This record gives sequence, C-alpha cells and structure tokens, in this order.
Amino acid sequence: MARTKSDKYKGKCSEMTNSTILCMGELLLRLTAPRQELLLQSRELIASFAGAEANVAVALSSFGHHAKLLTVLPENQIGDASLAELRKYGVDTNAIARAPGRMGLFFLTPGVVRRPSEVEYDRKDSAFALNPALASSTPHLSTAQWFHVSGITPALGPACAITTVAAVKAARQAGLEVSFDGNYRSKLWQGREGQAPAILKSVLEHATTFFGDERDIALILQRPIKDRSEAVELAFNDFPALQTIACTSRSQASASQQAYGAELFTRKERFAVTAIELSGIVDRIGTGDVFAAGIIHGLVSRMSLQDTLEFAHAAACMKHSIPGDFFPCGIIVVQTAIKNSNLDVNR
Repeated sequence: MARTKSDKYKGKCSEMTNSTILCMGELLLRLTAPRQELLLQSRELIASFAGAEANVAVALSSFGHHAKLLTVLPENQIGDASLAELRKYGVDTNAIARAPGRMGLFFLTPGVVRRPSEVEYDRKDSAFALNPALASSTPHLSTAQWFHVSGITPALGPACAITTVAAVKAARQAGLEVSFDGNYRSKLWQGREGQAPAILKSVLEHATTFFGDERDIALILQRPIKDRSEAVELAFNDFPALQTIACTSRSQASASQQAYGAELFTRKERFAVTAIELSGIVDRIGTGDVFAAGIIHGLVSRMSLQDTLEFAHAAACMKHSIPGDFFPCGIIVVQTAIKNSNLDVNR
C-alpha cells in the first residue's frame, strides 16, 4: 500500500512510545501583559506556565511521546498548580522533586507593530536554582532514549552549570541521544558572561543534536564567523559527537509580521524549508522549543530528514498563532497545516 503524505509525518512514532524522552530544566510562571499593553499599564497580568525544556516536553507529549520533565518545584500552591498543568498535557511528572524555595518567574510585554517583545526575569533563589541536583537524570537513564537540555539551565548559576554538564555526560555514557538548544540569554548570564562560552562548549561536547545558528556557534567557539555554512562546518569539526544541527531564520517587518524559515544539517547533507510569511502573530515566545520538539519527534520516529524539518517548521509556524508557551496540538493538526493551504472555516 502506498504511503500517504499524511502518514509520513507519523513515521514510526507508535513503535517508539515505550521509550522516554527526558527534558531537564526549570518550570516557570509566566506573567503576561494583556491586550498588547505595556507591563502593568493596567492592573492585569495573564498567568500561565512556561520554560524551555517544559515547552519541549509538552509538545513532545502532544506528538504522542512519553516525555518526562526533570525539574524542582516549590513546596507551595504555585508548585502544586504547575504540576497539575503539566499532567493536563500528559507530561510524566513522576521524576519532579519538591523543595523549599520559590517559583521562578518571568514577565512578558508582548511586542506589537514596531515595539519588540520584552522579557524580564525574576528567577533568583528559585527552588530549582537552589537545588538543581534534585533534578538528576541518573535514576531515569536506563528507560530513556533521548535527553534534552538548553543553555538556559547552566545560566542560572554555578550549581546549575555543574548539574547540566554532568547530566549530558551521563546521558551519553548511557547511550542516549542528547539534544542541546543553545538558548543564550544575556540577561541570565549577567555577572558571569565570561564563563558562558566555556560552559556551553562543555555541554555541546556531549550533544548529538544541536539547535543553534551561527551566532550561537560564534559565541561558543569565541571566534568570528562569516556565515551559517562556515559555522556548521566548524561545529562538526570541533564536536565529534555532533550529528545534526537544526536552526531557523527570521526576518521581521514588524512584531506581528515576519518570515520564518528553517534548515537542518548533517555531516553530509543540508535540508531547507523556504521561509513563509506569518502575519497577525499572536505569540512567538516558545516557537524555538516547538521547533526543537518537532525535530526530536522526527528523529525519534525515524522520519526522513526533509520530512522531519517540514514537520518541525510547520509546528513552529503554528505556535505563532497560540497564546502562551505551551503547544497542545498533536501530529494530525500539524500535518493538516502542512498539506492544506485552505484557510476557510473547517465545518
């Protein structure tokens, strides 16, 4: 029987759901100014949950995978609520530790017209930042096939950096695939900027899949790089474990009208998706995490690399239409967006 276009985006996911994808990082409370207002222009804030690795876990769960989040939540009502939110999206919370401390926060001022979005962090002394070792992956490696982390976690402090490097090293020694999203956040590295390149390099040394572009690679290697092709070549040369690099491109006419494309590289091949215009953007925060989840989905499901990139790109494009960090749409919704350009009402 011929394989349909719809089927190809499912790959062999049904065969892989018994294997766990571990995502390690801090879960945050996100507080967003409503109606494209400035922060505290009115006395309202929209509360939701977020966090780079949690975003990946939610998207992967929506794609049908067994995604387990490794994090530390405070022993209070906000921690309870965040745990319930993860469970609502099907994320495995059995490995989540609880500890004294507070919930990490970030405040988002949404961008509109020529005003860009703005993020303010309030994460110091969070339960996760104070106790990162409680999010250890070691007890869970034997039942997992993939480990994911981002550059945000080691930015949270020296203990978080040590925990991150140890986690990716242990994952590789256990035979897991390791994905690393560079996610350099200058505000989180303040006071430790000079340490960032060496720490991120120590993480990337153990990664098999890297989500990052020429800016990330130039930062990690501490050298000028003229373009993406040179960056990819240098990364593959300097990091022997690395097998796949995936990145996106974005041009911006305004905060709500942008063009979004994507590329995927192996040591021998390059794959690309032509940038498409996105207008009326609702929320772009978390799109990179959805892209990463789409790539992981395709690789775990053994889809072709071109199909993998198309799926990840489509999911990330769709995320621009969904408020909040989390992406609750499943495979069928994403593949429908890929094959169907009809924007009429579905009845």
